[in-house]
Amino acid sequence: MSKHLTTGQQALLTGELELRERELAAQLAAHLHGQTRTERAHELLSQDGDDAPQRAPELAIAAALTDLEQRELEAVRGALGRMARGEYGSCRACGESIPFDRLKVEPWAERCVPCASALEQSKH
Repeated sequence: MSKHLTTGQQALLTGELELRERELAAQLAAHLHGQTRTERAHELLSQDGDDAPQRAPELAIAAALTDLEQRELEAVRGALGRMARGEYGSCRACGESIPFDRLKVEPWAERCVPCASALEQSKH
């Protein structure tokens, strides 16, 4: 664990991550009805019959939201794993401490702001 975080800050962030993990898992379960994404899409398309072409944009949006939720859930679980291994709060790119204020906003952050910005710039 990054030494710059107090015990109270660590507890707060752990609680936030665990809460978000539960919320995302519940959202995904509700959206997918216990199925994989592919199974759910197939079921919905087969139920629609003639309405399938009209529902395609709605299904695409639902699939995109499910993908976003899944990626965020993976990021949250990754952060909890880093906590368990004592690696939480350090930038994956430069190794510097990620400020508490950044972690409060995005507790699953893997990079400090300068490194996250540099990564985004390199993608464009």
